Amino acid sequence: MTKARIAVLAAIDGAEEPLSASGVAARANCDCDQATVYRALHHLETAGFAESFVLNCSEHGTERYYVSAKGPHRHWFHCEGCHRFVDLGACRIGGLVADLESELGLRVTRHTMYLSGLCAECSARSAPRAGAH
Repeated sequence: MTKARIAVLAAIDGAEEPLSASGVAARANCDCDQATVYRALHHLETAGFAESFVLNCSEHGTERYYVSAKGPHRHWFHCEGCHRFVDLGACRIGGLVADLESELGLRVTRHTMYLSGLCAECSARSAPRAGAH
């Protein structure tokens, strides 16, 4: 594996949340230009070391990358208030996938899911107070 790919993989492996390509470039310990980072991300995703999803967010919408070979397959929650990510842990939609395969005759080989809304803190801040008009 090239030095750039190793640096890019280390950057996403060390992150606690999915990173944008510019976030990866900022964290990667290499003198890589943006094109090199994108090529490395593409290679790592194709080789199964990383996964990505497109974040639909008016402020921070962009493709996000995370390590896929790090434990069980994971899903994410994106807070629309503070823009933090919450790792939802191991995949919990195996039953849904099995149902869809059975009902529709599909063969699902991979999936990516993220949910969005408000985290507990942002939800508490935005909740109307009792007696407020």
